[in-house]
Amino acid sequence: MIQIILAEDHNIVRNGIRSLFEKEKDFEITGEALNGREVLDLLKKGITAHIVLADMNMPELSGIELIAKLRDVAPGCRTIVLSALDHEKYVVQAFQTGASGYLLKSASADELIFAIKHVFAGSQYICSELTTRFLNRLLTIPDPVNTELVDGIELSSREVEILGLVADGFTNQEIADKIFTSKRTIEGHRQALIDKTGSRNTAALIRFALVNGIIG
Repeated sequence: MIQIILAEDHNIVRNGIRSLFEKEKDFEITGEALNGREVLDLLKKGITAHIVLADMNMPELSGIELIAKLRDVAPGCRTIVLSALDHEKYVVQAFQTGASGYLLKSASADELIFAIKHVFAGSQYICSELTTRFLNRLLTIPDPVNTELVDGIELSSREVEILGLVADGFTNQEIADKIFTSKRTIEGHRQALIDKTGSRNTAALIRFALVNGIIG
């Protein structure tokens, strides 16, 4: 039996999930909470759970804060985030903090049930919509540069990625948003690329990259 605590501050959503889980003979809802603090209170009172299904945005104690605290309060309990937030940075933050799964609220009932069973078995899970999006992004990252073809100039994979985005006409701020860093960091990378390649300006830098096959 998979014991689950539901942490969701929207009653309609929580009630819908409860109704879904009550139809699963292998699922047992051992507690419900409106926020992360209530989850911790349930666990401290002796309520047991294999999995906490938690929203990212909750009052008093957010999903991320809850994940961090669960490591001390209930180290054997695994957390699956069920959220409307679909930006990569939230997914990465959740897993870095200790989450075992991340699903969007647009996921199907079948996928949610599968994810819980998958995580209960000891694995991690990202919903199919996010997986497809991340895969498509990975496929656009340029291949590593063959430094032997660039006259001894060594470029990192991140520099090649930025160079490709510069060539595509993106501004420093747009590039920063795409790869989740600051505008100042991109400005530093752009200048470093100009210095490394001995280019006079961005136009010359792009021409150098095209001539040497760094970008296509």
